[in-house]
Amino acid sequence: MKKRHLTEGYVQLYTGDGKGKTTAALGLALRASGRGLHTYIGQFMKGQRYGEIEALRDHPTINLEQYGNPRCIRREEVTADHVAQAQEGLKRVREAMLSGDYDLIVLDEVNVSIWFGVLETEDVLALLDEKPDRVEVVLTGRRAPQALIDRADLVTEMREVKHYYQQGVTARIGIER
Repeated sequence: MKKRHLTEGYVQLYTGDGKGKTTAALGLALRASGRGLHTYIGQFMKGQRYGEIEALRDHPTINLEQYGNPRCIRREEVTADHVAQAQEGLKRVREAMLSGDYDLIVLDEVNVSIWFGVLETEDVLALLDEKPDRVEVVLTGRRAPQALIDRADLVTEMREVKHYYQQGVTARIGIER
């Protein structure tokens, strides 16, 4: 398949308490792949072996890296190691974005990283200021800071109407993880 490039890239932000933010970003990466575009996905605060890791392992146009621990943490459990992982992730995302190799850059769970205090809003805004014109950037995660909402060109809020989690259903392999 011939490699294509975007002529103009925007900043998209998927936030809210509803399910589907990462799934939407992955769907966009899949759509872009079908049109010859290349995607880099940096997953912040994630180190678990989610299904997308396996599905994208040898994908020719989608590269996914994780910057987090194998287990979920709470805000009060943040350590200097978590901050270092997130900073390394932001560095890797910047390198990918500026490399010229990628058309779509996804910062998955970056909003949660800011809310947890492992990244600063100003650092993500600075990254967006460096965005090449032809690169599309997607930011995901609950509790997006207002500054990122203001900076984004497209903002989608996922709102939970009903969720089986409230009935005690935990994350299921292949659906939530």
